[in-house]
Amino acid sequence: MSTATAPAPIGAITRSGPSLLSLTLLHAKFSVLETIRTPIAVVGNLLFPTLAMFFFVVPQASVAGNPLFATAAVGQLAMFSVMSTFLFTFGSGVAEDRALPFEGYIRTLPAGAAPRMLGRVLAGCLYALVSLIPLGVVGALFTQATAPPATVLLAALMVLVVGLPFLMLGLAIGYRMSSKAAIAVVQAVLFPLAFAGGLFLPAEIFPSWLNTLSQALPSRAGRDLLIQVLTGQQAYALALPVLIAWGLLFTALAVLAYRRDEGRRFN
Repeated sequence: MSTATAPAPIGAITRSGPSLLSLTLLHAKFSVLETIRTPIAVVGNLLFPTLAMFFFVVPQASVAGNPLFATAAVGQLAMFSVMSTFLFTFGSGVAEDRALPFEGYIRTLPAGAAPRMLGRVLAGCLYALVSLIPLGVVGALFTQATAPPATVLLAALMVLVVGLPFLMLGLAIGYRMSSKAAIAVVQAVLFPLAFAGGLFLPAEIFPSWLNTLSQALPSRAGRDLLIQVLTGQQAYALALPVLIAWGLLFTALAVLAYRRDEGRRFN
């Protein structure tokens, strides 16, 4: 038996809900305003990579005075800055939000999880780009780091792309763990990956065994691909496959963590 849909009354106005784009921008604005209400969270994100540049790169004349080495150093610390922003924003940040009743209420709304998730990604990318500004200023003023404006813009997009695996890793941590555990895990993951990936010391000075291990890490792959864009120095042959493989793995972990969290909360 078929059912017929009743026609709308004459003169009735059909109203459609807000679009995905408008909801996404609204959630991004909410995330930005929520973060800047705690200024130290923004300042801390801005300062650490810039201070590392100022104290570890600028005083070394052999690095700061060489355009190739100085530009590569800026690229390394830019990679660390984006890794740090994505892991903390989507790792400990998501874990903290999950503990709030408001987060559970948002996930019950008809719009679904997409606008909230995309808004959070937009806000995270904005923080990541803002954190690169003081780093670039210090590199330009106190070292011989240099690159054409078009290359700088391309590198800014590239650093977000090579940071995507860490965004997914952050989501996997944030949806899987409590807020206290997430902070500890993010710190335990971030610094070993940064050191072994050549983000604090040039990977070219690593011993052979560490260099081999380093090339299997997403931080080293992202670093080399970013430096290739900035300086033209060729990345190792497996850099892109390694980054894609880690990205797929972290995405799968993030999806599993999200579904597990949703199942525990709403079933």
